[in-house]
Amino acid sequence: MAQQGNQLDRVKFCCSICLDLLKDPVTIPCGHSYCMDCIKSFWDGEDQKGIYSCPQCRKTFIPRPVLEKSTILAALLEDLKKTGLQAAPADHCYAGPEDVACDFCSGRKLKAIKSCLFCLASYCEKHLQPHYDVVPFKKHQLVEPSKNLQQNICSRHDEVMKMFCRTDQKRICYLCSVDDHKGHDTVSAAAERTERQRELEVSRQEIQQRIQDREKDVKLLQQEVEAINHSADTTVEDSEKIFTQLIHLIQKRSSDVKQQIRSQQETEVRRVKELQEKLEQEITELKRRDAELKQLSHTEDHTQFLHNYPSLSALSESTHSSSINIRPLTHFEDVTAAVSELRDKLQDILTDRWTNISLAVTDPDVLLSQPEPKSRDGFLRCSCEITLDPNTAHTQLLLSEENRKVTFVKQHQSYSSHPNRLMPYVYRHQSYSYHPDRFTVRHQVLSRESLTGRCYWEVEMRGNVSVAVAYKNISRAGHESGFACNDKSWSLDCGQNSFIFSYNKIRTSISGPRSSRVGVYLDHRAGILSFYSVSETRTLLHRVQTTFTQPLYAGLWIWPGSSAELCKVK
Repeated sequence: MAQQGNQLDRVKFCCSICLDLLKDPVTIPCGHSYCMDCIKSFWDGEDQKGIYSCPQCRKTFIPRPVLEKSTILAALLEDLKKTGLQAAPADHCYAGPEDVACDFCSGRKLKAIKSCLFCLASYCEKHLQPHYDVVPFKKHQLVEPSKNLQQNICSRHDEVMKMFCRTDQKRICYLCSVDDHKGHDTVSAAAERTERQRELEVSRQEIQQRIQDREKDVKLLQQEVEAINHSADTTVEDSEKIFTQLIHLIQKRSSDVKQQIRSQQETEVRRVKELQEKLEQEITELKRRDAELKQLSHTEDHTQFLHNYPSLSALSESTHSSSINIRPLTHFEDVTAAVSELRDKLQDILTDRWTNISLAVTDPDVLLSQPEPKSRDGFLRCSCEITLDPNTAHTQLLLSEENRKVTFVKQHQSYSSHPNRLMPYVYRHQSYSYHPDRFTVRHQVLSRESLTGRCYWEVEMRGNVSVAVAYKNISRAGHESGFACNDKSWSLDCGQNSFIFSYNKIRTSISGPRSSRVGVYLDHRAGILSFYSVSETRTLLHRVQTTFTQPLYAGLWIWPGSSAELCKVK
């Protein structure tokens, strides 16, 4: 029992750096105690950072605390030593499989407390002492114990790699700098570390700022969850009350509702059939006229052809499909409003339609697509704020104006998201950072935001610009990466005097007033994509009707000497 007590006392009075009994004990501001030499040596290694930490709790101090010997703790240790506490090193002082062992211990090796970058060896407390006492050794750089010291040796010259080649982005020794790396941009490893340390601190500040921003976003989302839950609970309560009233109302007026629905059904069917008959008559007339024109086209007598052509070429006014107005009988704002409206308009609902009504409230696909806007106010209600994604921009595109404006430039730009990134991509002797989303051949850029639903945006252009939409998985390299050179993008090429619409390598010339501003309207669910020439008026240039299978992204293809800007639509 006494032996166990002594071992417990030993653990309490051991220095966590050298793992031995405290020598000249000092207590730092956080309350932990160390040997004076141990903590001095530890803080010497942190002088370059200018921030000093506790090896146990990691609390930091600025400036470096002044150390004074703890006389009470020193006296207590002297008393404990007299009781036999100064025994052989405990098991936890010996090096295990995961520890760095002292290179100079014989037999069972102790844990190393420091590694020397000059000697390329690791030392326990006993064998490290010459580095503190011998003058030449005091100039050596001591670091935390490391198993990777041999990685600091040049495999070719067997020298310590104390230099860094910025041209090849690798560590080298002095002989390398005058041999294979002659003429390269080389600096000392310490100088490069200082530069990278500054970049690292900038990266940390950016990360910490993003952490703060994301924490704010999390709080906002939590508030949104609470608001959704509160709204849902209120709606459920209100709906139960309204449905109770509806049950009684349906029981009393079911026959009247059926009669009104059948009456409305008859009226609507009659109206549709009248229009259907009119269209069938028009189809018959058109087929007859087509047959006459076909017969005329085969007339060999030129004079007879010209005589009959004027009377056959003119067509009567057509019933355009836009005059056909198919719309739902009811509209739903939200659950409570829909149920309240149902209570007042039972004539539009059958008794067996309750389930479908509930689905219509929660499933937006039940409602028909809204028509394309006709007025500027209508487009403004669909307008969306779009910014350009620097990770997709070709390096000869310069982004500005809060990533809304893009300009073609001769100088390659660096869009690295990490200042200390070590993987530059060399192109025409210019270095820029690699990103898998970046266009490497075509001078293109995509928006950061994905586009679904109904969206409208405008592009102000100078020079030759292609305004496009594309799927996220469009190729980023090769000829097929160009907008409209594939089946993943649609593009309107805006030249000085012409418009050309392109899709999947098929180009179509478009006529229309030339303007420096183009508007784009997208109804993703309806598969509608429209391009407008925008000045004092808005003129439709081209409309696409298709099926979009993925979210779309706005795109810009900038030609030399040109620029474009995503406008804030007002």
